[in-house]
Amino acid sequence: MSSPKKDRTEINKLHKRLRRNVGSAIADFNMIEAGDKVMVCLSGGKDSYTLLDILLHMQKIAPIDFDILAVNLDQKQPGFPEHVLPAYLKDLGVPYHIIENDTYSIVKRVIPEGQTTCSLCSRLRRGSLYGYAKKQGITKIALGHHRDDILETFFLNLFYAGKLKAMPPKLRSDDGQNMVIRPLAYCKEKDIEAYSEHKQFPIIPCNLCGSQENLQRQAMKKMLENWDKNTPGRVESIFSSLQNIAPSQLADNQLFDFSGLQLAMQETDQKDIFASDSAGLGILQ
Repeated sequence: MSSPKKDRTEINKLHKRLRRNVGSAIADFNMIEAGDKVMVCLSGGKDSYTLLDILLHMQKIAPIDFDILAVNLDQKQPGFPEHVLPAYLKDLGVPYHIIENDTYSIVKRVIPEGQTTCSLCSRLRRGSLYGYAKKQGITKIALGHHRDDILETFFLNLFYAGKLKAMPPKLRSDDGQNMVIRPLAYCKEKDIEAYSEHKQFPIIPCNLCGSQENLQRQAMKKMLENWDKNTPGRVESIFSSLQNIAPSQLADNQLFDFSGLQLAMQETDQKDIFASDSAGLGILQ
Protein backbone atom coordinates (compact mmCIF):
# COMPACT_ATOMS: atom_id res chain seq x y z
CA MET A 1 0.00 0.00 0.00
CA SER A 2 1.50 3.33 -1.06
CA SER A 3 1.87 6.21 1.38
CA PRO A 4 -0.08 9.50 0.99
CA LYS A 5 3.24 11.31 0.48
CA LYS A 6 4.21 8.98 -2.38
CA ASP A 7 0.76 9.36 -3.92
CA ARG A 8 1.06 13.16 -3.81
CA THR A 9 4.48 12.96 -5.42
CA GLU A 10 3.15 10.78 -8.25
CA ILE A 11 0.19 13.10 -8.81
CA ASN A 12 2.49 16.13 -8.93
CA LYS A 13 4.66 14.37 -11.51
CA LEU A 14 1.55 13.51 -13.52
CA HIS A 15 0.35 17.14 -13.46
CA LYS A 16 3.73 18.43 -14.55
CA ARG A 17 4.07 15.82 -17.32
CA LEU A 18 0.68 16.61 -18.83
CA ARG A 19 1.22 20.37 -18.63
CA ARG A 20 4.69 20.04 -20.12
CA ASN A 21 3.39 17.90 -22.99
CA VAL A 22 0.54 20.31 -23.71
CA GLY A 23 2.92 23.27 -23.58
CA SER A 24 5.32 21.54 -25.97
CA ALA A 25 2.55 20.71 -28.46
CA ILE A 26 1.22 24.28 -28.38
CA ALA A 27 4.72 25.66 -28.97
CA ASP A 28 5.75 23.12 -31.64
CA PHE A 29 2.69 23.74 -33.79
CA ASN A 30 1.98 27.37 -32.89
CA MET A 31 -1.48 26.33 -31.74
CA ILE A 32 -2.38 29.38 -29.67
CA GLU A 33 -1.40 32.98 -30.42
CA ALA A 34 -1.93 36.30 -28.71
CA GLY A 35 -5.54 37.44 -28.95
CA ASP A 36 -6.90 34.01 -29.88
CA LYS A 37 -10.44 33.06 -28.96
CA VAL A 38 -10.19 29.34 -28.19
CA MET A 39 -13.33 27.21 -28.21
CA VAL A 40 -12.78 24.11 -26.07
CA CYS A 41 -15.18 21.39 -27.16
CA LEU A 42 -16.52 19.44 -24.18
CA SER A 43 -18.13 16.04 -24.62
CA GLY A 44 -18.28 15.19 -20.93
CA GLY A 45 -15.51 12.60 -21.28
CA LYS A 46 -12.15 12.40 -19.55
CA ASP A 47 -10.18 13.79 -22.50
CA SER A 48 -12.12 17.03 -22.96
CA TYR A 49 -12.32 17.68 -19.22
CA THR A 50 -8.54 17.28 -18.98
CA LEU A 51 -8.05 19.53 -22.00
CA LEU A 52 -10.11 22.33 -20.47
CA ASP A 53 -8.45 21.97 -17.08
CA ILE A 54 -4.92 22.23 -18.48
CA LEU A 55 -5.74 25.06 -20.91
CA LEU A 56 -7.24 27.08 -18.05
CA HIS A 57 -3.96 26.59 -16.19
CA MET A 58 -1.98 27.61 -19.28
CA GLN A 59 -4.13 30.70 -19.66
CA LYS A 60 -3.06 31.85 -16.19
CA ILE A 61 0.68 31.39 -16.72
CA ALA A 62 1.10 32.05 -20.47
CA PRO A 63 3.05 35.15 -21.54
CA ILE A 64 0.24 35.95 -24.00
CA ASP A 65 -3.46 36.72 -23.53
CA PHE A 66 -6.11 34.49 -25.07
CA ASP A 67 -9.75 33.78 -24.31
CA ILE A 68 -11.37 30.42 -23.59
CA LEU A 69 -14.98 29.49 -24.31
CA ALA A 70 -16.18 26.03 -23.28
CA VAL A 71 -18.80 24.62 -25.64
CA ASN A 72 -20.88 21.46 -25.43
CA LEU A 73 -23.18 20.07 -28.10
CA ASP A 74 -26.41 18.71 -26.62
CA GLN A 75 -27.44 16.14 -29.25
CA LYS A 76 -30.74 15.40 -27.47
CA GLN A 77 -29.98 11.81 -26.61
CA PRO A 78 -32.71 10.36 -24.37
CA GLY A 79 -31.62 10.47 -20.75
CA PHE A 80 -28.69 12.85 -21.35
CA PRO A 81 -27.91 14.58 -18.01
CA GLU A 82 -28.03 18.10 -19.41
CA HIS A 83 -27.51 19.70 -15.99
CA VAL A 84 -24.05 18.21 -15.35
CA LEU A 85 -21.85 20.33 -17.62
CA PRO A 86 -23.53 23.71 -16.92
CA ALA A 87 -23.22 23.10 -13.17
CA TYR A 88 -19.55 22.11 -13.50
CA LEU A 89 -18.69 25.08 -15.72
CA LYS A 90 -20.53 27.55 -13.49
CA ASP A 91 -18.50 26.31 -10.52
CA LEU A 92 -15.32 26.81 -12.54
CA GLY A 93 -16.39 30.31 -13.52
CA VAL A 94 -15.46 29.72 -17.17
CA PRO A 95 -17.53 31.22 -20.03
CA TYR A 96 -19.55 28.48 -21.71
CA HIS A 97 -22.30 27.79 -24.20
CA ILE A 98 -24.51 24.76 -24.81
CA ILE A 99 -25.44 24.19 -28.47
CA GLU A 100 -28.75 22.36 -28.76
CA ASN A 101 -29.06 20.35 -31.96
CA ASP A 102 -31.06 17.14 -32.29
CA THR A 103 -28.53 15.12 -34.27
CA TYR A 104 -29.64 12.01 -32.34
CA SER A 105 -32.89 11.75 -34.32
CA ILE A 106 -31.03 12.21 -37.62
CA VAL A 107 -28.56 9.44 -36.84
CA LYS A 108 -31.28 7.05 -35.70
CA ARG A 109 -33.33 7.77 -38.82
CA VAL A 110 -30.46 7.37 -41.30
CA ILE A 111 -28.38 4.52 -39.84
CA PRO A 112 -30.00 1.05 -39.77
CA GLU A 113 -30.31 -0.55 -36.35
CA GLY A 114 -27.17 -2.42 -35.35
CA GLN A 115 -24.79 -0.55 -37.66
CA THR A 116 -22.04 1.77 -36.43
CA THR A 117 -23.28 5.33 -35.97
CA CYS A 118 -19.96 6.98 -35.07
CA SER A 119 -19.08 8.27 -38.55
CA LEU A 120 -22.34 10.11 -39.23
CA CYS A 121 -22.59 11.32 -35.64
CA SER A 122 -19.08 12.75 -35.88
CA ARG A 123 -19.81 14.60 -39.14
CA LEU A 124 -23.02 16.13 -37.77
CA ARG A 125 -21.31 17.11 -34.55
CA ARG A 126 -18.40 18.68 -36.41
CA GLY A 127 -20.76 20.65 -38.63
CA SER A 128 -22.61 22.07 -35.63
CA LEU A 129 -19.40 23.07 -33.86
CA TYR A 130 -17.83 24.60 -36.99
CA GLY A 131 -20.96 26.63 -37.71
CA TYR A 132 -21.12 28.01 -34.17
CA ALA A 133 -17.39 28.81 -34.16
CA LYS A 134 -17.70 30.88 -37.36
CA LYS A 135 -20.62 32.87 -35.98
CA GLN A 136 -18.78 33.64 -32.74
CA GLY A 137 -15.48 34.68 -34.30
CA ILE A 138 -13.63 31.72 -32.79
CA THR A 139 -10.03 31.56 -34.03
CA LYS A 140 -9.13 28.09 -32.71
CA ILE A 141 -11.27 25.01 -32.02
CA ALA A 142 -9.60 22.79 -29.38
CA LEU A 143 -10.41 19.07 -29.43
CA GLY A 144 -9.44 16.49 -26.82
CA HIS A 145 -7.72 13.92 -29.03
CA HIS A 146 -4.54 12.54 -27.47
CA ARG A 147 -1.48 10.63 -28.67
CA ASP A 148 -3.23 7.25 -28.60
CA ASP A 149 -6.14 8.58 -30.67
CA ILE A 150 -3.66 9.80 -33.27
CA LEU A 151 -1.87 6.45 -33.43
CA GLU A 152 -5.10 4.44 -33.54
CA THR A 153 -6.26 6.58 -36.48
CA PHE A 154 -2.90 6.08 -38.18
CA PHE A 155 -3.16 2.29 -38.00
CA LEU A 156 -6.85 2.28 -38.97
CA ASN A 157 -5.95 4.16 -42.15
CA LEU A 158 -2.91 1.95 -42.74
CA PHE A 159 -4.72 -1.37 -42.28
CA TYR A 160 -8.18 -0.59 -43.64
CA ALA A 161 -7.92 2.43 -45.97
CA GLY A 162 -4.49 1.97 -47.56
CA LYS A 163 -3.35 5.44 -46.47
CA LEU A 164 -0.50 6.89 -44.43
CA LYS A 165 -2.75 9.32 -42.59
CA ALA A 166 -3.48 10.19 -38.97
CA MET A 167 -4.89 13.12 -36.96
CA PRO A 168 -2.69 16.21 -37.29
CA PRO A 169 -2.11 18.27 -34.13
CA LYS A 170 -3.25 21.32 -36.10
CA LEU A 171 -5.72 21.28 -38.98
CA ARG A 172 -7.43 23.81 -41.22
CA SER A 173 -10.96 22.73 -42.12
CA ASP A 174 -11.72 21.84 -45.73
CA ASP A 175 -13.55 25.13 -46.30
CA GLY A 176 -10.62 27.07 -44.85
CA GLN A 177 -12.87 28.79 -42.30
CA ASN A 178 -11.89 26.99 -39.09
CA MET A 179 -8.61 26.03 -37.41
CA VAL A 180 -8.66 22.88 -35.27
CA ILE A 181 -6.00 22.24 -32.64
CA ARG A 182 -5.26 19.16 -30.52
CA PRO A 183 -3.20 20.33 -27.52
CA LEU A 184 -3.21 16.81 -25.99
CA ALA A 185 -1.38 15.41 -29.04
CA TYR A 186 1.72 14.50 -26.96
CA CYS A 187 -0.25 13.12 -23.98
CA LYS A 188 -0.74 9.41 -23.24
CA GLU A 189 -4.25 8.17 -22.64
CA LYS A 190 -3.23 6.38 -19.45
CA ASP A 191 -1.92 9.67 -18.04
CA ILE A 192 -5.20 11.38 -18.91
CA GLU A 193 -7.16 8.55 -17.26
CA ALA A 194 -5.12 8.89 -14.06
CA TYR A 195 -5.49 12.68 -14.10
CA SER A 196 -9.25 12.42 -14.63
CA GLU A 197 -9.63 9.98 -11.75
CA HIS A 198 -7.63 12.26 -9.45
CA LYS A 199 -9.65 15.34 -10.42
CA GLN A 200 -12.93 13.39 -10.18
CA PHE A 201 -14.42 14.97 -13.28
CA PRO A 202 -18.21 14.38 -13.65
CA ILE A 203 -17.92 11.97 -16.60
CA ILE A 204 -20.89 11.67 -18.96
CA PRO A 205 -20.89 8.45 -21.05
CA CYS A 206 -21.90 8.54 -24.71
CA ASN A 207 -25.32 6.89 -24.87
CA LEU A 208 -26.19 7.73 -28.46
CA CYS A 209 -25.52 4.17 -29.51
CA GLY A 210 -25.55 2.42 -26.13
CA SER A 211 -21.80 3.03 -25.73
CA GLN A 212 -21.40 1.22 -29.04
CA GLU A 213 -17.80 0.26 -29.66
CA ASN A 214 -16.05 0.77 -32.95
CA LEU A 215 -14.58 -2.73 -33.12
CA GLN A 216 -11.75 -1.80 -35.50
CA ARG A 217 -10.65 1.09 -33.29
CA GLN A 218 -10.89 -1.12 -30.21
CA ALA A 219 -8.59 -3.61 -31.94
CA MET A 220 -6.06 -0.85 -32.62
CA LYS A 221 -6.29 0.29 -28.99
CA LYS A 222 -5.66 -3.25 -27.75
CA MET A 223 -2.70 -3.64 -30.12
CA LEU A 224 -1.08 -0.44 -28.83
CA GLU A 225 -1.71 -1.44 -25.21
CA ASN A 226 -0.01 -4.80 -25.79
CA TRP A 227 2.99 -3.15 -27.45
CA ASP A 228 3.27 -0.64 -24.63
CA LYS A 229 3.22 -3.45 -22.08
CA ASN A 230 5.40 -6.03 -23.83
CA THR A 231 7.73 -3.82 -25.88
CA PRO A 232 8.41 -0.58 -23.97
CA GLY A 233 9.38 2.30 -26.22
CA ARG A 234 7.76 0.95 -29.39
CA VAL A 235 4.69 3.20 -29.24
CA GLU A 236 6.85 6.26 -28.58
CA SER A 237 9.05 5.34 -31.55
CA ILE A 238 6.04 4.96 -33.85
CA PHE A 239 4.68 8.36 -32.81
CA SER A 240 8.11 9.91 -33.40
CA SER A 241 8.08 8.46 -36.91
CA LEU A 242 5.02 10.60 -37.71
CA GLN A 243 7.26 13.62 -37.18
CA ASN A 244 10.23 12.24 -39.09
CA ILE A 245 9.02 11.46 -42.61
CA ALA A 246 11.30 10.79 -45.58
CA PRO A 247 9.13 11.18 -48.74
CA SER A 248 11.91 9.94 -51.04
CA GLN A 249 11.93 6.62 -49.15
CA LEU A 250 8.25 5.89 -49.72
CA ALA A 251 6.34 5.36 -52.99
CA ASP A 252 3.98 8.32 -53.44
CA ASN A 253 4.50 10.05 -56.80
CA GLN A 254 2.40 12.98 -55.60
CA LEU A 255 4.66 13.52 -52.61
CA PHE A 256 8.01 12.99 -54.33
CA ASP A 257 8.96 13.38 -58.02
CA PHE A 258 10.17 9.84 -58.73
CA SER A 259 9.47 10.14 -62.48
CA GLY A 260 11.76 13.15 -62.74
CA LEU A 261 14.53 11.57 -60.67
CA GLN A 262 17.83 11.30 -62.60
CA LEU A 263 21.45 10.59 -61.90
CA ALA A 264 23.39 13.64 -60.81
CA MET A 265 26.00 14.69 -63.41
CA GLN A 266 29.47 15.26 -62.10
CA GLU A 267 30.03 18.95 -62.36
CA THR A 268 33.52 20.23 -62.87
CA ASP A 269 34.27 23.88 -62.55
CA GLN A 270 35.08 25.20 -66.01
CA LYS A 271 37.70 27.49 -64.56
CA ASP A 272 39.56 24.49 -63.23
CA ILE A 273 39.47 22.89 -66.68
CA PHE A 274 40.89 25.98 -68.36
CA ALA A 275 43.45 26.40 -65.62
CA SER A 276 44.53 22.83 -66.16
CA ASP A 277 44.75 23.32 -69.93
CA SER A 278 46.74 26.50 -69.51
CA ALA A 279 49.14 24.79 -67.20
CA GLY A 280 49.61 22.00 -69.72
CA LEU A 281 50.26 24.45 -72.57
CA GLY A 282 52.79 26.23 -70.47
CA ILE A 283 54.73 23.05 -69.96
CA LEU A 284 54.65 22.26 -73.66
CA GLN A 285 55.98 25.67 -74.52
